[in-house]
Amino acid sequence: MMKKIRFPKGEIRTQLGVGPRDGLPLAGSKANLMMPLSISMQWSTSTSLTFLLSPTYIFTLHFNFISKSNLLMTMASLTNASLLILSCFLAISLSVSARPATFLEDFRITWSDSHIRQIDGGRAIQLVLDQNSGCGFASKKQYLFGRVSMKIKLIPGDSAGTVTAFYMNSDTDTVRDELDFEFLGNRTGQPYTVQTNIYAHGKGDREQRVNLWFDPAADFHTYTIMWNHHHIVFYVDDVPIRVYKNNEARNIPYPKMQPMGVYSTLWEADDWATRGGLEKIDWSKAPFLAYYKDFDIEGCPVPGPANCATNAGNWWEGTAYQALNVMEARRYRWVRMNHMIYDYCTDKSRYPVTPPECMAGV
Repeated sequence: MMKKIRFPKGEIRTQLGVGPRDGLPLAGSKANLMMPLSISMQWSTSTSLTFLLSPTYIFTLHFNFISKSNLLMTMASLTNASLLILSCFLAISLSVSARPATFLEDFRITWSDSHIRQIDGGRAIQLVLDQNSGCGFASKKQYLFGRVSMKIKLIPGDSAGTVTAFYMNSDTDTVRDELDFEFLGNRTGQPYTVQTNIYAHGKGDREQRVNLWFDPAADFHTYTIMWNHHHIVFYVDDVPIRVYKNNEARNIPYPKMQPMGVYSTLWEADDWATRGGLEKIDWSKAPFLAYYKDFDIEGCPVPGPANCATNAGNWWEGTAYQALNVMEARRYRWVRMNHMIYDYCTDKSRYPVTPPECMAGV
């Protein structure tokens, strides 16, 4: 199998996945111990390294860096073959964008710069909501397909009436594409609700709501949007909470033509956010603070190489990412059975006729 390894803040994790190329069987039960291979690299962004070890074996490493420091890797036990060491040493996808070293390297403040504070040398930020203003930021570029994630620590305590949003948007007025995470504030002691929504070809109103099974204000958690030609998946700490499949063959719209920027906002929405607007914001608890770090964008930047978005070799288009694996599917069912509190697909008051994408197995 092939696994993606990530290095948040320069941390090196040993998660090497070595396995047969697609369609080829594993030749032996174990990989023979080979001499270590040391690679020293000095980069400040991400890249993909594809190592062809023999006609049978291949693996791909995806590196993400925040700091501009040397990365020293020692790899051993790579294959059960005589190791054609790096006969195809380096296949670097230069067209793929990745995690910035600092917030301002890939993002810009779009709303109320006095309410966004950089922390840890710009590697993390604090968003502030008070009676004067909320705030927001956006990526400097748009992207067409890929994976976007951020680690977020939400507003603690009484956050009713607040919305912390992390989303992708095509920034087009008439035919909008959008992929939304919206974290709806709560009264102290009540679960945090995350609402997801999808706009495709200008049509939205596809809300689903899930109560998070942990306290998202106690620590950072990772929220991810995976978007490829096959499906869109919303993840919370690697647990899929929503899947929207590409069912264009059934004439169901799917966002694939318009690039989207990455956005986040913190704002007051007590007319609807908490219990449908019944719970109002308590300004005596202000300022409301949310924290972000480990901004990670891996996708095809627009403008950028014209063939990037159609390149089947992009890691997010690989076989492992075209559908949920067995463990992901199990976790997805668990979320829907135990933590989903609203699904537009089953709301007969809004949709007397079930939307076609719901019947197609979204």
